[in-house]
Amino acid sequence: MASPAGCEHYMRSCLLKAPCCGKLYVCRLCHDAEENHQMDRFKVREVQCSSCETIQQAQQTCQECHVQFGEYYCDICHLFDKDKKQYHCLPCGICRIGPREKYFHCDKCNLCLAQDLRGNHKCVENVSRQNCPVCMEDIHTSRIGAQVLPCGHLLHKTCFDDMIRTGAYRCPLCMHSAWNMEDHWDQIDKEIAQSPMPTEYQGATTKIICNDCQTHCTVPFHVLGMKCTGCGSYNTAQDGGLIQQPPEQQPPEQQPPEQQPEPDNENETETDTEPEQQEQPSASTPNNNNDDNNDK
Repeated sequence: MASPAGCEHYMRSCLLKAPCCGKLYVCRLCHDAEENHQMDRFKVREVQCSSCETIQQAQQTCQECHVQFGEYYCDICHLFDKDKKQYHCLPCGICRIGPREKYFHCDKCNLCLAQDLRGNHKCVENVSRQNCPVCMEDIHTSRIGAQVLPCGHLLHKTCFDDMIRTGAYRCPLCMHSAWNMEDHWDQIDKEIAQSPMPTEYQGATTKIICNDCQTHCTVPFHVLGMKCTGCGSYNTAQDGGLIQQPPEQQPPEQQPPEQQPEPDNENETETDTEPEQQEQPSASTPNNNNDDNNDK
């Protein structure tokens, strides 16, 4: 059931005696995969040496054959493993992979973070006590590293990488951009400039809310994206329907032919009463109306 090499999870030369069921397993993860309950690592009291099979009190070295059960041993978590510069964080309540000097414990996030995030991250209270919003599995005690997003939320690093590969760029919890998107926003600017909207949508606006800065604003409508006037992000959501500009506010070339202003003519009254003058514009009016219908 075990060898001096341990298991796929840990390098160790002993078996843990599960306090819940009394069975011997290399580690709590192996136990949890086989049983219908979970092992409490903190309640482990006995281990069995993989070499001489002596069952004894949990400790780093076998009391009979003096085999070292693990290069690293924590007598709180009862963690045996090869040396990975681990350290036990009392506020976290578990062992972390170090070295310790490269990490600090954020009291509000209640999590150990890299030193370069000290004073340079958005705190979310007890953030690691929530499950990963992608896979819905535990983050705090997971052996998989966590990715801290600009919004302060956490994902498993593997889930974050999968999200990037699929083209998703928003935090699954708050919809804030998950990394710096400025280059992508510049690309959308260029695409919009090269893709004018059809005539019937020119001048149309819509209300939006920005997922990055929470600004509410009214901007020109475009199918490729609506840009926040506050921070320049295209990570926005439409907050209502289209607002069509009243015809009298549209430029003359965008107004339907029947609504375009007629030239100021001092003989306008006489022209309206003369059949010959009324027939002159009729030659172009049907063509213009057909063009409008085709556009629509």
